[in-house]
Amino acid sequence: MLTGESLPVEKSVGDVVVGSTLNKSGSLLVQISKVGKDTVLAQIIHMVESAQGSKAPIQAIADRVVAVFVPVIMALALLTFILWWWLGPSPALSYAIVNAVAVLLIACPCAMGLATPISIMVASGRAAELGVLFRKGEALQRLRETQVVAFDKTGTLTKGEPSLSEVMLSPKALEEGVGEDEVLRLAGGLEQHSEHPIAKAILKALTVKGLEEAPVTNFEAIAGYGVTAEHQGQKLYLGADRYMKKLSLDITPFNTQQQRLSEAGKTPTLFGYR
Repeated sequence: MLTGESLPVEKSVGDVVVGSTLNKSGSLLVQISKVGKDTVLAQIIHMVESAQGSKAPIQAIADRVVAVFVPVIMALALLTFILWWWLGPSPALSYAIVNAVAVLLIACPCAMGLATPISIMVASGRAAELGVLFRKGEALQRLRETQVVAFDKTGTLTKGEPSLSEVMLSPKALEEGVGEDEVLRLAGGLEQHSEHPIAKAILKALTVKGLEEAPVTNFEAIAGYGVTAEHQGQKLYLGADRYMKKLSLDITPFNTQQQRLSEAGKTPTLFGYR
């Protein structure tokens, strides 16, 4: 919720958890340490409100102009009233009031003083609705000069849930006549017992293709590595490259592809069997 990272973060006894985040599996017993204005959410709200009430550098200029502009316009409006009341045709009072008000409306001194704070309030409020928080009004003003924006987490820009982008087969699989759909079915059979976001992405890809998961037995999840199960006498494995190396499975045919996918911000997941 705070960093934009979509992948789960492991928590154990003594760790700090933040309200409004999601517990993916298991149950939690938490001790409330902050309530009301001390919560993270309350601090975020306070930060947005502070930004709405802060002054941008351009507002300081507007304030100095308004300090002179408003008295001058008020004086001109008063002078207009006096001149029309003294020299104007009958009914002089009506003409005097109408023309004095016209001077105020046309000059509109209040607009100059209100334009900047209102624009800051509207912009920061709308940005907050879109998930962008500004700590101060100056950032809004300087945003117009921005040419490059750098993000340090891919989850900030993505949908918040992974999706299967492509499937690559090894030369050995192609020789044995194992197709992409069969690999997806076997991988889906493994992942149907997993709560991992990548598992959900694979299962969603199966649904889109209209395929069913292959039946598996003896499912086991190895924390930090991947999952394994059996299908028709074969052992199936799915997980990170370190899992395949631990199993002494040859993944050298995918070294180039793994590097390409990683550089593109994707998460390579390997499937093997024996």
